[in-house]
Amino acid sequence: MADKLLFVIVSSDPNNDAELGSILSQAKVAAAMEFDVEVIFSGQCDRLAKKANAGRSNAIGRLIKEAGETGVRFKVCPQPFAEWSDELIPEVEEVVGSAYIISEAMNEDTATFTY
Repeated sequence: MADKLLFVIVSSDPNNDAELGSILSQAKVAAAMEFDVEVIFSGQCDRLAKKANAGRSNAIGRLIKEAGETGVRFKVCPQPFAEWSDELIPEVEEVVGSAYIISEAMNEDTATFTY
């Protein structure tokens, strides 16, 4: 059985609170079950990692904060060619590249979920 759960949020609609809420709730529950849980914001969802967009939805901001307090680790893989800012929300611990996602997904001890 895998020791780590990797949630890659890449194809989801960053404006759909119901969709994001389901994903973040799953990650939070997995962390509460004492799994090693990592969420990577990528694609259009990379904007969820930026402070400038953090105030868009209080519900999603609260879920990210609660998930982080439960033990979920957050990272961001910015879109190629996108304007990027170093102003990340406090829950995001690292900016990673595509090679990181691929290496983690290929690790036999990791179960990967993509949304």
